[in-house]
Amino acid sequence: MNNRLALHAAAALSLALPATAALAEPHPLEGERWKTRPVVVVVPRDSDPLLVKLRAALGATSGREAFRERDMVLYTVVAGKGSRNDQPLAPAHTAALLQALELDAQGPAAFVLVGKDGGVKLREGAGVDLNEVFAEVDRMPMRQPR
Repeated sequence: MNNRLALHAAAALSLALPATAALAEPHPLEGERWKTRPVVVVVPRDSDPLLVKLRAALGATSGREAFRERDMVLYTVVAGKGSRNDQPLAPAHTAALLQALELDAQGPAAFVLVGKDGGVKLREGAGVDLNEVFAEVDRMPMRQPR
């Protein structure tokens, strides 16, 4: 009788584990791997100088084209609310993104460049220079002519 209970318990547990695992949110950068170079900007408020400067640079045609040419996408987390290229992220995805990059939504402004391989290539604060970021991307192996 005890063996039957153990068998039922094991079967129930094996059915429950996949359902529990499905609830865990992967961070959104996993879907970007080998396709794009995500830039993640985290600021505590919409008027943060880093975000204002970045939006101005990407508002210019040359900045926007340079961003696209390098297969870059923009993730922003402003006051805890995330988006990808201005499309809202689910709160769970935003939390997973912050956790994966060890960033604090309320902390100091942060700029993170992630390579196509999923690795962090550059971590800066408010003083980041977008032209230097483009130069860094251009030095990456996948940008080199073959």
